[in-house]
Amino acid sequence: MDEIILFPFNLRWQDIVDILLNSYLLFRFYVLFRGTIVLRGLIGIAFLWFFQRLAVYLGMILTSWAIQGITAVAALIIIVVFRSEIRSVIQAKDFKSILWGISQKPEGKTPVDLIVEAVFEMSQKYVGALIVLPGEHDIKEEVQNGISWQGKLSIEMLLSIFFRDNPVHDGAVIVHGDRITDVGVILPLSQRKDIPSYYGTRHRAALGVAENTDALAIVVSEESGRIIAAKGNKITPVHRKKLLSDILMEHLKLSPKEPMKYPSRERLEIGLAAVVSLLFVVGIWLSFSKGLYTLFTVEVPIQYMNRKPGMEIFDTSVTSAELNLSGSGALLKSLRSEQLSVRIDLNNVRPGENIFNITQNNISLPPGISLRKVEPPLVDVTIDIAITKQVPIQSNWSGSLPPHLLMSDVKIIPETVQIIGPRFTMDEISTIYTEKISLDNISKSGTVWAPLAFDPATYIKPAPQTKSLAAVEYTIKERFQ
Repeated sequence: MDEIILFPFNLRWQDIVDILLNSYLLFRFYVLFRGTIVLRGLIGIAFLWFFQRLAVYLGMILTSWAIQGITAVAALIIIVVFRSEIRSVIQAKDFKSILWGISQKPEGKTPVDLIVEAVFEMSQKYVGALIVLPGEHDIKEEVQNGISWQGKLSIEMLLSIFFRDNPVHDGAVIVHGDRITDVGVILPLSQRKDIPSYYGTRHRAALGVAENTDALAIVVSEESGRIIAAKGNKITPVHRKKLLSDILMEHLKLSPKEPMKYPSRERLEIGLAAVVSLLFVVGIWLSFSKGLYTLFTVEVPIQYMNRKPGMEIFDTSVTSAELNLSGSGALLKSLRSEQLSVRIDLNNVRPGENIFNITQNNISLPPGISLRKVEPPLVDVTIDIAITKQVPIQSNWSGSLPPHLLMSDVKIIPETVQIIGPRFTMDEISTIYTEKISLDNISKSGTVWAPLAFDPATYIKPAPQTKSLAAVEYTIKERFQ
């Protein structure tokens, strides 16, 4: 329960963008394909994925593997079987409407939509075509040799009529409403002298019927794929679907599409789809991230912050902390050392020994990573103002000379040494001794190099650029009886 409550706070900004982006893409799939068989197939795949994750959770390895294979095959079947419907949905919309905007549920394409899609598909395939849409006046007197067709208008029908091997593909088709009434029609040719030289017979025929009637003629060039619309003496090159749609709407005296007004029921459906898309993607994200939930242990150096001027750290019980972390395995694998830190604030410390408790507040972790345990939980820090002091060096002897010998003189070079340490211990230091020098093997005068003895408990050490060795010169004489 705690993890669910803390879920929003453990998200990285990358996770938020990831979830929102994929939720929006899933929502766009719904908007584009709602009301189609494709959407039903996608919903079926979603249910298969849900049961596959449930099988994984229950530890049903074979069932999980089988459903995963069925899901992959089902996705491939949907793409292959419904490729025409998928293509028609995508081609019917421009790039902006694919990414933005919400259209009403498909209720069948209008004749204008069918003609626009067929014309642009023939343009892409360099299929020559000539389509005539009569106006208010009859054009029977202007056409010849047409074959009565009376077929329902469709994209496939237009593509079939203008297929190169079709006997009537060189003629024009006449469209009334949602029906193709005549095919293989011969039109009068224009005698204009100002038309481009690359216009062929189809273009002259289109201009001929447009000049003599109030009909609209649409031409697709077989050589270049160019599209023109001719009406009266006006020739309009067409490069976009919307322009051709507007020309057809104006010719047929149809009202331009009004802004979409969605009934409350449809608004509720759209809102519910958006919420479901978000929840579904969150579920997938949790499935992948928590499904790869792992524990991870890493050693992180301890950093000391806000140390006051002049204060020095003389000793710490540990120099690093061992963090036991949990989170997504993929996230933990991408974790970099500079993303982790253990910081101790020295702003309010007192001189001497200080004990700090390492908690979540001292540890900086990336979002999505949780702290399970820290070891050690306490760190002991000795801190004080560092001062220097010049003190004499004293030799430290051990053992004893033979009975007939005595040490008459001792000289230490250098006589003093500069030391540095915390103020609370420097006041108690008046002499620095050398390490013990054994007398047992000494039989004559000489010199010995002896290291200076510094007690670690005092945190005192030689000042920078100061030697920690002393030369001890001693003189040995016979003892008089």
